[in-house]
Amino acid sequence: MTLRPAPLPLILASTSPFRKSVLSRLPIPFETFAPEVDETALPSECPAALVSRLAELKAKSAKTTYPQALIIGSDQVAVIDDTLLGKPGNHEQAVKQLNKASGKQVDFLTGLCLLNTNTNQVQLDVVRFSVKFRQLTASQIENYLYLDKPYNCSGSFKSEGLGIALLERMIGSDPTAIIGLPLIRLVRMLEAEGIQVF
Repeated sequence: MTLRPAPLPLILASTSPFRKSVLSRLPIPFETFAPEVDETALPSECPAALVSRLAELKAKSAKTTYPQALIIGSDQVAVIDDTLLGKPGNHEQAVKQLNKASGKQVDFLTGLCLLNTNTNQVQLDVVRFSVKFRQLTASQIENYLYLDKPYNCSGSFKSEGLGIALLERMIGSDPTAIIGLPLIRLVRMLEAEGIQVF
C-alpha cells in the first residue's frame, strides 16, 4: 500500500497502541504525540461530555509542538447501568468490571476530535458502540484475564483480541469505535480537510 502524504502532517495525540494500529489501516503517514491531560471527570459531567472534552484537550495539547498540522484526539469510556467503567489498571478491578458486565449491555462512548492547528478549525463528535456480554462464570473471567491481560482497556476487555469470546453480540455502525478510534467518522473529518483516503 502506498502512503499518501496529507496537505498537513497528521498527528495522533495518543500513546495507545490500539489506536495507532487502527489508524495504520489508512494509507496516510502519521506521527504520534503523548498528550498530558487530566482525565478526571468534572462534577456532574455526563459520559458524552467527558469524552468530547478530553478528545479536544488531547488534540490541543499537541498544538504547541505541531503549529501546522492535523491533530487527532480521542478518548473513550465504557458505561454500564449509568456507571463509568474506566481502565481497570489491575486484576482485581478487572474482575469487578467483568462481573458487573456479565449478561449486560455495555455502551462505549468515543470522543473524536480533528484539530487543524493552521486554521484552528475543530471537528468534534462522539461515537457510540455497544456490546452485550454473555453470562460469564468466575473461571471464564479469570482465564480470560490471564490470557488477554486487558488492564489498560476501558471495560476490561479487548474486542480485537480474545475478548470477542466474551460477547453475545455487538451493536453499532463502526466496529473500530470500540477499539477507541472510529475510522468511519475520522475518514469523513479528513475529507472535510481535503484529505482523500483513496
